[in-house]
Amino acid sequence: MLEMTREEFEELVAEALDRVPPELMRLMDNVAVFVEDEPPSSDRELLGLYEGTPLTERGEWYAGVLPDRITVYRGPTLRLCATREDVVAETEITVVHEIAHHFGIDDARLHALGYG
Repeated sequence: MLEMTREEFEELVAEALDRVPPELMRLMDNVAVFVEDEPPSSDRELLGLYEGTPLTERGEWYAGVLPDRITVYRGPTLRLCATREDVVAETEITVVHEIAHHFGIDDARLHALGYG
């Protein structure tokens, strides 16, 4: 397995977020991004997870709620990747994938777009 500290991985996630077009970042609302070492034991291969209410499903009732949560998992990403360059690319794909869920884009469409 490729070795990378949590701090190094967090920096890659931050860099991936920096590469998201500013016009999209401005549209994101009430969402926080986290890095965790491992996903829930029910899905040890999970690279990222979006938890919350997509923007497309929010209505007048949406007020005073905790932020949506995007989590990127270090362990599965490092187990999947052979090089640092692979980690950079996979992290960017994962970040875009989870942000897309925030915008209401489902897995089928993301897979069709190459963000599986």
